[in-house]
Amino acid sequence: MSTKFETKTHNQFELLKERRFRPFFLTQFFGAFNDNVFKNALLISIAFQSSYSGSDTSSYIINLAAILFITPFLLFSSTAGQIADRYEKSLLIRRIKIAEICIMILATIGFYLQSIPLLLFALFLMGAQSSLFGPIKYSIIPQHLNKYELVGGNALVETGTFGAILIGTMLGAILVGLPNGTKLLVPITILTLATLGFINSLKIPLAPAVDPNHKIKWNVLSETFNNLNTLRQNRTVFHSVLGVSWFWFLGATYITQLPNFTRLSLGANEQVVTLFLALFCIGIGVGSLTCERLSNRTIELGLVPIGSIGLTLFGIDLFFSTTTQAAPELVGFKDFISNRANWRLVLDIFLLGVFGGIYIVPLYALIQARSNPKRRSRVIAGNNILNALFMIAAAIYAIILINLGLTIPQLFLIAAILNAVVAIYIYTLVPEFFMRFVTWILVNLVYRIKKVNLDNIPEEGPAVIVSNHVSLMDALIIGGSVRRPIRFVMYHKIFNIPFLSFIFKTANAIPIAPKKENPELLELAYSKIAEELQNGNVVGIFPEGKLTSDGNVDSFKPGIERILKETPVPVIPIALEGMWGSFFSNKHGSPFSRFPRRILARIKITAGNLLPANQVSATKLQQIVIKMLN
Repeated sequence: MSTKFETKTHNQFELLKERRFRPFFLTQFFGAFNDNVFKNALLISIAFQSSYSGSDTSSYIINLAAILFITPFLLFSSTAGQIADRYEKSLLIRRIKIAEICIMILATIGFYLQSIPLLLFALFLMGAQSSLFGPIKYSIIPQHLNKYELVGGNALVETGTFGAILIGTMLGAILVGLPNGTKLLVPITILTLATLGFINSLKIPLAPAVDPNHKIKWNVLSETFNNLNTLRQNRTVFHSVLGVSWFWFLGATYITQLPNFTRLSLGANEQVVTLFLALFCIGIGVGSLTCERLSNRTIELGLVPIGSIGLTLFGIDLFFSTTTQAAPELVGFKDFISNRANWRLVLDIFLLGVFGGIYIVPLYALIQARSNPKRRSRVIAGNNILNALFMIAAAIYAIILINLGLTIPQLFLIAAILNAVVAIYIYTLVPEFFMRFVTWILVNLVYRIKKVNLDNIPEEGPAVIVSNHVSLMDALIIGGSVRRPIRFVMYHKIFNIPFLSFIFKTANAIPIAPKKENPELLELAYSKIAEELQNGNVVGIFPEGKLTSDGNVDSFKPGIERILKETPVPVIPIALEGMWGSFFSNKHGSPFSRFPRRILARIKITAGNLLPANQVSATKLQQIVIKMLN
């Protein structure tokens, strides 16, 4: 990331005021807006105004149109990813937007001549243009945003994208229904949107090539397989990509089936279809924007299981809340919403969107943050390829189940159950998701935590944090409150406590033992600490070596001095208050000795000033922590 853009915002919406984000946001918004105006205007024209209207051919052409738009993502994504890594991105975006204007001119001719073949060709070109923009869309964000802004930036992009889908779909349908809609209004609109996208692209700051020496390989088939194989090299990224693609499977299933679900299962008309689409898209926006607050502006993987749980629960409830309406004619928005029996269904669809947004934003941010910067666009391209395959799979899934005689509500029910199966499978393969979920629940729902001066912990580079040791929960509370991952050093018997051991192991905690108890484990721990610090990570230690027995700070052991002698790094003292007397402390003889009585207990975490290694001793650190507590 360019040093020119090292500024940090305090709120995700502030990004919309800044040149490093606003022009890109508007460019991608107008692009998605234009896509959906054009696609929906074309599909409605085929269904209601073309020479094929009312015939079986109309349905065939509409399905062909869907295939023509998605196929370029399979054909061109691998090449697009290479190009995005090879060249400067802002220039690529401008050229892609010029191509969009040219395609819209072609589409304008098609609408004027009412030539379906020409319009289908323009739709294919629009899909190709979108497939070229896709890898740039997500790989440019980390080049312009601080890593603590990735969640907020992605939330805004997802909100803008689904907002554009909603507004574009509705506007396309409205314009076609107006006099001279297809010959005049639709062409004017799509040309205007394409032009607005290009104008905003002129203001996007430079995003230098990340791999300028890469030699582009033009064999689409072999590079597609190479791209997918590259994804597998980083296990967490690969499974995050699978999680994103699964979301698009679910999203495609819901959105594609909404019209027939509304008509056949609910006895409602297109007004209710629009209501459902609006609720789903707005829900995704709300869920996406909520992520930054829920995650404390970090890439909080614990939100992903929360999102998948919501998708499953409200997907299942959607089946049980569906009540078939027997009426001589289809009911409209007013009659549908006035029936209180439908309110539960409306809430289900909205909450599916909300939890979908909570689910997908951290995954996109994780993919961006943990991908190799030199191959990030190719990783995004691989993600787009899998997204396309999963959306095609969603169509095949629906066709097979409906042909087997299942209803659309039953199809939704099976999809929700499959979501639970897929989630469990992914979280089994990558325990980090579940570990962060448990930590997030404990830190955000069990306790009320006041955080003081945690910004003193450096955003990058190695460091050691030292804290007083009050309870068995100290590592989880500190680790869940600090933005950076911390490798905690802990007494091996605490490390091996059932259930908690899963969390500690997944978080790469380091077990340690006194020399007289296990000298080999002690030396192994010091070796591991040095390795983590040399790799630029943060190590957390409790220098007292044991839980306090009276609530006061015990003497700090000199192990911290050995650590700093071997690897001199900055030290940040931490004072933890509020855990003494809890279910996990030693106040009543030992942890777990009495039933917990405090819910939402108030906890305070205070970070002291950063100390150079040459100014640190065990005694001095103990005095600093005691002073911070007083």
